[in-house]
Amino acid sequence: MTPLGLDAAAEVLVRPVGEMGGTARGAARSGAPHAMAVNETVVAITRTARHGDPAVPRQQPAPMAPPAAEQAPAPGLVLEPRGMGWVGSWSTEVPLNLPTSRGGRAGVRADAVLQAPEAGLPVLFVEVDNCIESADVLAAKCEKHLRYFRLKSKNPLGSESPVWRTQYPTTGREGHPPVVVVFNSGTRTGPQALKNRMNTVMELTRSVWSGSYHGAGGGYGAEERDGYYGYADAIPLLFTTLERLQTSGPRTAVWWRCGHGQWETLTDALANPDDHDAWYARDEQRRRQRDEEREQQHQEWAAERERWAQEPDPEPEPAPEATQCERCKGPITGPLGYDLEFAPPQDGQHCPSCRTDLHQQYPTLRQAVFGRRSRSK
Repeated sequence: MTPLGLDAAAEVLVRPVGEMGGTARGAARSGAPHAMAVNETVVAITRTARHGDPAVPRQQPAPMAPPAAEQAPAPGLVLEPRGMGWVGSWSTEVPLNLPTSRGGRAGVRADAVLQAPEAGLPVLFVEVDNCIESADVLAAKCEKHLRYFRLKSKNPLGSESPVWRTQYPTTGREGHPPVVVVFNSGTRTGPQALKNRMNTVMELTRSVWSGSYHGAGGGYGAEERDGYYGYADAIPLLFTTLERLQTSGPRTAVWWRCGHGQWETLTDALANPDDHDAWYARDEQRRRQRDEEREQQHQEWAAERERWAQEPDPEPEPAPEATQCERCKGPITGPLGYDLEFAPPQDGQHCPSCRTDLHQQYPTLRQAVFGRRSRSK
Protein backbone atom coordinates (compact mmCIF):
# COMPACT_ATOMS: atom_id res chain seq x y z
CA MET A 1 0.00 0.00 0.00
CA THR A 2 1.29 3.47 -0.85
CA PRO A 3 1.61 5.58 2.29
CA LEU A 4 -0.92 8.40 2.49
CA GLY A 5 -0.65 11.53 4.58
CA LEU A 6 -3.62 13.14 6.30
CA ASP A 7 -4.38 15.34 3.32
CA ALA A 8 -4.42 12.37 0.96
CA ALA A 9 -6.52 10.35 3.38
CA ALA A 10 -9.08 13.15 3.53
CA GLU A 11 -9.24 13.16 -0.23
CA VAL A 12 -10.02 9.44 -0.24
CA LEU A 13 -12.82 9.88 2.30
CA VAL A 14 -14.66 12.49 0.27
CA ARG A 15 -14.49 10.78 -3.12
CA PRO A 16 -17.74 9.90 -4.88
CA VAL A 17 -19.40 6.74 -3.64
CA GLY A 18 -18.84 4.90 -6.90
CA GLU A 19 -15.06 5.20 -6.55
CA MET A 20 -14.89 3.79 -3.03
CA GLY A 21 -14.84 0.38 -1.42
CA GLY A 22 -17.57 -0.81 0.94
CA THR A 23 -16.05 0.78 4.01
CA ALA A 24 -15.46 4.11 2.33
CA ARG A 25 -19.07 4.13 1.11
CA GLY A 26 -20.22 3.94 4.71
CA ALA A 27 -17.93 6.86 5.53
CA ALA A 28 -19.40 8.91 2.71
CA ARG A 29 -22.94 8.12 3.81
CA SER A 30 -22.14 9.31 7.34
CA GLY A 31 -20.72 12.56 5.98
CA ALA A 32 -17.21 13.75 5.24
CA PRO A 33 -16.89 15.79 8.47
CA HIS A 34 -17.71 12.75 10.57
CA ALA A 35 -15.39 10.56 8.52
CA MET A 36 -12.59 13.06 8.99
CA ALA A 37 -13.23 13.12 12.76
CA VAL A 38 -13.01 9.31 12.83
CA ASN A 39 -9.78 9.49 10.84
CA GLU A 40 -8.28 12.06 13.23
CA THR A 41 -9.31 9.93 16.21
CA VAL A 42 -7.56 6.89 14.82
CA VAL A 43 -4.46 8.94 14.08
CA ALA A 44 -4.51 10.42 17.61
CA ILE A 45 -4.73 6.98 19.24
CA THR A 46 -2.09 5.30 17.07
CA ARG A 47 0.00 8.52 17.14
CA THR A 48 0.57 8.34 13.41
CA ALA A 49 2.67 11.32 12.40
CA ARG A 50 0.81 14.10 10.63
CA HIS A 51 3.27 14.50 7.77
CA GLY A 52 4.52 11.76 5.50
CA ASP A 53 3.45 8.78 7.64
CA PRO A 54 0.69 6.33 6.74
CA ALA A 55 -2.85 7.36 7.53
CA VAL A 56 -5.48 4.91 8.69
CA PRO A 57 -6.07 2.19 6.09
CA ARG A 58 -9.50 0.93 5.33
CA GLN A 59 -10.23 -2.78 5.48
CA GLN A 60 -7.59 -4.50 3.36
CA PRO A 61 -7.84 -7.82 1.51
CA ALA A 62 -4.66 -9.05 3.23
CA PRO A 63 -3.34 -8.08 6.68
CA MET A 64 -0.25 -5.97 6.84
CA ALA A 65 2.80 -6.98 8.85
CA PRO A 66 3.05 -5.39 12.30
CA PRO A 67 5.66 -2.69 12.78
CA ALA A 68 9.16 -3.60 13.85
CA ALA A 69 10.20 -3.45 17.48
CA GLU A 70 10.64 0.03 18.86
CA GLN A 71 14.17 1.38 18.97
CA ALA A 72 15.58 3.66 21.61
CA PRO A 73 15.40 7.33 20.58
CA ALA A 74 18.56 9.13 19.63
CA PRO A 75 20.11 11.29 22.36
CA GLY A 76 18.39 14.65 22.61
CA LEU A 77 15.48 13.60 20.39
CA VAL A 78 12.06 14.35 21.88
CA LEU A 79 9.35 11.94 20.74
CA GLU A 80 5.60 12.34 20.89
CA PRO A 81 3.71 10.15 23.38
CA ARG A 82 3.46 6.56 22.21
CA GLY A 83 0.20 5.42 20.74
CA MET A 84 -1.74 2.18 20.83
CA GLY A 85 -1.89 -0.28 17.99
CA TRP A 86 -0.69 0.28 14.46
CA VAL A 87 -2.35 1.16 11.19
CA GLY A 88 -3.41 -2.43 10.56
CA SER A 89 -5.12 -2.73 13.97
CA TRP A 90 -8.16 -0.75 12.89
CA SER A 91 -11.43 -1.41 11.10
CA THR A 92 -13.92 1.37 10.40
CA GLU A 93 -17.66 1.47 9.80
CA VAL A 94 -18.04 -2.01 11.27
CA PRO A 95 -21.61 -3.39 11.05
CA LEU A 96 -23.06 -4.95 14.18
CA ASN A 97 -26.10 -6.98 13.12
CA LEU A 98 -29.13 -7.08 15.40
CA PRO A 99 -32.12 -9.44 15.22
CA THR A 100 -34.46 -6.54 14.47
CA SER A 101 -32.48 -5.45 11.42
CA ARG A 102 -34.51 -5.48 8.23
CA GLY A 103 -33.17 -6.97 5.05
CA GLY A 104 -29.95 -8.03 6.72
CA ARG A 105 -28.90 -4.42 7.29
CA ALA A 106 -26.80 -3.60 10.34
CA GLY A 107 -28.66 -2.47 13.41
CA VAL A 108 -25.71 -0.26 14.34
CA ARG A 109 -22.34 0.56 12.85
CA ALA A 110 -19.31 1.08 15.04
CA ASP A 111 -17.29 4.06 13.83
CA ALA A 112 -14.06 2.15 14.46
CA VAL A 113 -12.81 -0.99 16.15
CA LEU A 114 -9.28 -1.28 17.54
CA GLN A 115 -7.58 -4.63 18.16
CA ALA A 116 -4.30 -4.05 19.98
CA PRO A 117 -3.65 -6.96 22.36
CA GLU A 118 -0.05 -5.80 22.80
CA ALA A 119 -1.49 -2.68 24.47
CA GLY A 120 -3.96 -4.64 26.62
CA LEU A 121 -6.82 -4.06 24.18
CA PRO A 122 -7.97 -7.29 22.51
CA VAL A 123 -10.91 -5.22 21.21
CA LEU A 124 -12.09 -1.63 21.71
CA PHE A 125 -15.17 -0.16 20.03
CA VAL A 126 -14.85 3.54 19.24
CA GLU A 127 -17.67 6.02 18.62
CA VAL A 128 -16.92 9.59 17.53
CA ASP A 129 -19.40 12.30 18.51
CA ASN A 130 -19.22 15.64 16.70
CA CYS A 131 -21.74 17.13 19.18
CA ILE A 132 -24.24 17.78 16.38
CA GLU A 133 -26.93 15.22 17.11
CA SER A 134 -28.86 15.17 20.36
CA ALA A 135 -27.58 13.26 23.37
CA ASP A 136 -30.52 10.86 23.04
CA VAL A 137 -29.22 9.64 19.66
CA LEU A 138 -25.79 8.89 21.10
CA ALA A 139 -27.31 7.14 24.13
CA ALA A 140 -29.50 5.02 21.85
CA LYS A 141 -26.42 3.92 19.92
CA CYS A 142 -24.78 2.77 23.16
CA GLU A 143 -27.90 0.78 23.99
CA LYS A 144 -27.70 -0.90 20.58
CA HIS A 145 -24.14 -1.90 21.40
CA LEU A 146 -25.45 -3.57 24.55
CA ARG A 147 -28.13 -5.42 22.57
CA TYR A 148 -25.50 -6.66 20.14
CA PHE A 149 -23.16 -7.83 22.91
CA ARG A 150 -26.05 -9.74 24.51
CA LEU A 151 -26.70 -11.80 21.38
CA LYS A 152 -25.78 -15.44 21.71
CA SER A 153 -25.34 -18.27 19.22
CA LYS A 154 -25.00 -22.01 19.64
CA ASN A 155 -21.86 -23.82 18.66
CA PRO A 156 -21.85 -27.36 17.18
CA LEU A 157 -21.73 -28.80 20.71
CA GLY A 158 -24.98 -27.06 21.62
CA SER A 159 -23.58 -24.57 24.14
CA GLU A 160 -24.23 -20.85 23.78
CA SER A 161 -21.59 -18.15 23.42
CA PRO A 162 -21.76 -14.42 22.59
CA VAL A 163 -21.95 -13.59 18.90
CA TRP A 164 -19.22 -10.97 19.17
CA ARG A 165 -16.80 -13.70 20.26
CA THR A 166 -17.06 -15.23 16.79
CA GLN A 167 -15.29 -12.12 15.42
CA TYR A 168 -13.19 -10.82 18.29
CA PRO A 169 -11.10 -12.37 21.08
CA THR A 170 -12.11 -12.29 24.70
CA THR A 171 -11.28 -9.13 26.61
CA GLY A 172 -9.92 -10.96 29.65
CA ARG A 173 -12.25 -8.92 31.87
CA GLU A 174 -15.72 -9.41 33.25
CA GLY A 175 -18.49 -8.01 31.12
CA HIS A 176 -18.87 -6.89 27.53
CA PRO A 177 -16.14 -5.28 25.39
CA PRO A 178 -15.33 -1.65 26.22
CA VAL A 179 -16.81 1.21 24.21
CA VAL A 180 -15.22 4.65 24.12
CA VAL A 181 -16.98 7.80 22.99
CA VAL A 182 -14.61 10.43 21.58
CA PHE A 183 -16.21 13.87 21.79
CA ASN A 184 -15.12 16.22 19.03
CA SER A 185 -16.63 19.53 20.05
CA GLY A 186 -14.43 21.74 17.88
CA THR A 187 -15.64 25.33 17.94
CA ARG A 188 -19.31 24.30 18.04
CA THR A 189 -19.51 23.54 21.76
CA GLY A 190 -17.92 25.36 24.67
CA PRO A 191 -16.29 23.63 27.67
CA GLN A 192 -19.36 23.90 29.93
CA ALA A 193 -21.75 22.75 27.19
CA LEU A 194 -19.46 19.79 26.46
CA LYS A 195 -19.38 18.89 30.15
CA ASN A 196 -23.18 19.06 30.30
CA ARG A 197 -23.43 16.84 27.22
CA MET A 198 -21.14 14.22 28.79
CA ASN A 199 -23.19 14.23 32.00
CA THR A 200 -26.42 13.89 30.04
CA VAL A 201 -25.13 10.94 28.00
CA MET A 202 -23.78 9.31 31.17
CA GLU A 203 -27.17 9.55 32.88
CA LEU A 204 -29.06 8.32 29.81
CA THR A 205 -26.77 5.27 29.52
CA ARG A 206 -26.66 4.35 33.22
CA SER A 207 -28.37 1.02 32.53
CA VAL A 208 -25.63 0.26 29.98
CA TRP A 209 -22.51 0.81 32.10
CA SER A 210 -23.66 0.40 35.73
CA GLY A 211 -23.26 -3.03 37.26
CA SER A 212 -25.63 -4.82 39.63
CA TYR A 213 -24.96 -4.58 43.35
CA HIS A 214 -24.74 -7.75 45.44
CA GLY A 215 -24.69 -7.50 49.22
CA ALA A 216 -22.26 -10.09 50.53
CA GLY A 217 -21.76 -8.95 54.13
CA GLY A 218 -18.51 -8.75 56.00
CA GLY A 219 -18.16 -12.51 56.35
CA TYR A 220 -17.21 -14.60 59.39
CA GLY A 221 -19.89 -13.02 61.56
CA ALA A 222 -18.64 -9.48 61.04
CA GLU A 223 -21.00 -6.67 61.89
CA GLU A 224 -19.92 -4.39 59.01
CA ARG A 225 -21.81 -4.62 55.73
CA ASP A 226 -20.01 -5.04 52.44
CA GLY A 227 -20.76 -6.07 48.88
CA TYR A 228 -19.65 -5.82 45.28
CA TYR A 229 -20.84 -4.89 41.80
CA GLY A 230 -21.19 -7.48 39.07
CA TYR A 231 -20.33 -6.33 35.53
CA ALA A 232 -21.20 -9.47 33.60
CA ASP A 233 -23.94 -7.60 31.70
CA ALA A 234 -22.37 -4.14 31.61
CA ILE A 235 -20.32 -2.24 29.05
CA PRO A 236 -17.24 -0.38 30.27
CA LEU A 237 -18.26 2.99 28.78
CA LEU A 238 -15.41 5.49 28.50
CA PHE A 239 -15.39 9.16 27.51
CA THR A 240 -12.56 11.25 26.12
CA THR A 241 -12.09 14.15 23.74
CA LEU A 242 -10.23 14.37 20.48
CA GLU A 243 -8.30 17.35 21.82
CA ARG A 244 -7.05 15.37 24.83
CA LEU A 245 -5.97 12.46 22.63
CA GLN A 246 -4.14 14.75 20.22
CA THR A 247 -2.45 16.70 23.01
CA SER A 248 -1.50 14.03 25.57
CA GLY A 249 -1.83 10.73 23.74
CA PRO A 250 -3.83 7.63 24.70
CA ARG A 251 -1.41 6.34 27.35
CA THR A 252 -2.03 9.19 29.78
CA ALA A 253 -4.97 9.99 32.06
CA VAL A 254 -7.35 11.09 29.28
CA TRP A 255 -10.10 8.49 29.86
CA TRP A 256 -13.23 9.02 31.93
CA ARG A 257 -14.90 5.73 32.91
CA CYS A 258 -18.60 6.18 33.66
CA GLY A 259 -18.98 5.33 37.31
CA HIS A 260 -15.36 6.05 38.32
CA GLY A 261 -15.62 9.83 38.56
CA GLN A 262 -12.10 10.88 37.53
CA TRP A 263 -9.70 11.01 34.60
CA GLU A 264 -7.57 7.86 34.48
CA THR A 265 -5.18 5.93 32.31
CA LEU A 266 -6.80 3.33 30.10
CA THR A 267 -5.61 0.46 32.32
CA ASP A 268 -7.13 2.02 35.43
CA ALA A 269 -10.29 3.02 33.59
CA LEU A 270 -10.92 -0.54 32.41
CA ALA A 271 -10.36 -1.99 35.90
CA ASN A 272 -13.27 -2.70 38.25
CA PRO A 273 -12.14 -1.74 41.77
CA ASP A 274 -15.51 -2.64 43.28
CA ASP A 275 -16.14 -6.03 41.66
CA HIS A 276 -16.28 -9.50 43.22
CA ASP A 277 -12.50 -9.94 43.15
CA ALA A 278 -12.04 -6.71 45.09
CA TRP A 279 -14.65 -7.79 47.65
CA TYR A 280 -12.99 -11.19 47.98
CA ALA A 281 -9.63 -9.51 48.61
CA ARG A 282 -11.22 -7.34 51.32
CA ASP A 283 -12.90 -10.36 52.86
CA GLU A 284 -9.63 -12.27 52.88
CA GLN A 285 -7.97 -9.32 54.60
CA ARG A 286 -10.71 -9.31 57.22
CA ARG A 287 -10.33 -13.04 57.72
CA ARG A 288 -6.56 -12.75 58.17
CA GLN A 289 -7.03 -9.90 60.64
CA ARG A 290 -9.51 -11.93 62.69
CA ASP A 291 -7.21 -14.94 62.65
CA GLU A 292 -4.33 -12.77 63.86
CA GLU A 293 -6.45 -11.28 66.65
CA ARG A 294 -7.65 -14.74 67.68
CA GLU A 295 -4.08 -16.10 67.69
CA GLN A 296 -2.88 -13.12 69.74
CA GLN A 297 -5.68 -13.70 72.26
CA HIS A 298 -4.78 -17.39 72.56
CA GLN A 299 -1.15 -16.45 73.16
CA GLU A 300 -2.16 -14.02 75.89
CA TRP A 301 -4.32 -16.67 77.53
CA ALA A 302 -1.49 -19.23 77.37
CA ALA A 303 0.95 -16.74 78.93
CA GLU A 304 -1.56 -15.99 81.70
CA ARG A 305 -2.07 -19.69 82.44
CA GLU A 306 1.70 -20.23 82.55
CA ARG A 307 2.08 -17.32 84.96
CA TRP A 308 -0.61 -18.77 87.21
CA ALA A 309 1.07 -22.19 87.16
CA GLN A 310 4.40 -20.71 88.30
CA GLU A 311 2.96 -18.75 91.22
CA PRO A 312 2.92 -20.62 94.62
CA ASP A 313 -0.39 -21.47 96.20
CA PRO A 314 -1.43 -18.89 98.80
CA GLU A 315 -1.16 -19.79 102.50
CA PRO A 316 -4.50 -20.82 103.96
CA GLU A 317 -5.93 -18.24 106.31
CA PRO A 318 -6.03 -19.32 109.98
CA ALA A 319 -9.42 -20.28 111.28
CA PRO A 320 -10.89 -17.67 113.57
CA GLU A 321 -10.35 -18.42 117.26
CA ALA A 322 -13.53 -19.68 118.95
CA THR A 323 -14.91 -17.65 121.83
CA GLN A 324 -14.51 -19.34 125.24
CA CYS A 325 -17.24 -19.97 127.69
CA GLU A 326 -16.77 -17.85 130.83
CA ARG A 327 -17.74 -20.68 133.11
CA CYS A 328 -16.00 -23.76 131.69
CA LYS A 329 -13.52 -22.09 129.35
CA GLY A 330 -14.65 -24.41 126.56
CA PRO A 331 -15.87 -23.29 123.15
CA ILE A 332 -19.00 -21.23 123.45
CA THR A 333 -20.61 -23.34 120.74
CA GLY A 334 -20.44 -26.39 122.95
CA PRO A 335 -19.04 -29.85 122.28
CA LEU A 336 -19.80 -31.62 119.00
CA GLY A 337 -22.98 -33.67 119.03
CA TYR A 338 -24.60 -31.68 121.82
CA ASP A 339 -28.34 -31.39 121.34
CA LEU A 340 -29.15 -27.71 121.39
CA GLU A 341 -32.89 -28.22 121.30
CA PHE A 342 -33.27 -28.20 125.10
CA ALA A 343 -30.54 -25.63 125.87
CA PRO A 344 -31.57 -22.18 127.07
CA PRO A 345 -31.22 -19.30 124.62
CA GLN A 346 -27.75 -18.00 123.87
CA ASP A 347 -26.46 -15.34 126.13
CA GLY A 348 -23.09 -14.75 124.39
CA GLN A 349 -21.15 -15.78 127.52
CA HIS A 350 -21.79 -19.48 128.16
CA CYS A 351 -21.84 -22.67 126.19
CA PRO A 352 -25.11 -24.63 125.93
CA SER A 353 -24.08 -27.01 128.75
CA CYS A 354 -23.28 -24.22 131.15
CA ARG A 355 -26.41 -22.33 130.23
CA THR A 356 -28.40 -25.49 131.05
CA ASP A 357 -26.62 -25.92 134.41
CA LEU A 358 -27.10 -22.30 135.36
CA HIS A 359 -30.72 -22.45 134.37
CA GLN A 360 -31.32 -25.53 136.54
CA GLN A 361 -29.69 -24.06 139.74
CA TYR A 362 -32.00 -22.87 142.49
CA PRO A 363 -32.25 -19.10 142.50
CA THR A 364 -31.02 -17.10 145.44
CA LEU A 365 -33.39 -14.92 147.46
CA ARG A 366 -32.28 -11.86 145.53
CA GLN A 367 -32.69 -13.67 142.17
CA ALA A 368 -36.09 -14.91 143.23
CA VAL A 369 -37.13 -11.36 144.10
CA PHE A 370 -35.45 -9.40 141.37
CA GLY A 371 -34.89 -12.07 138.73
CA ARG A 372 -31.74 -13.45 137.21
CA ARG A 373 -29.38 -10.96 135.62
CA SER A 374 -26.69 -11.83 133.19
CA ARG A 375 -23.17 -11.23 134.27
CA SER A 376 -21.26 -8.47 132.66
CA LYS A 377 -17.64 -8.78 131.76
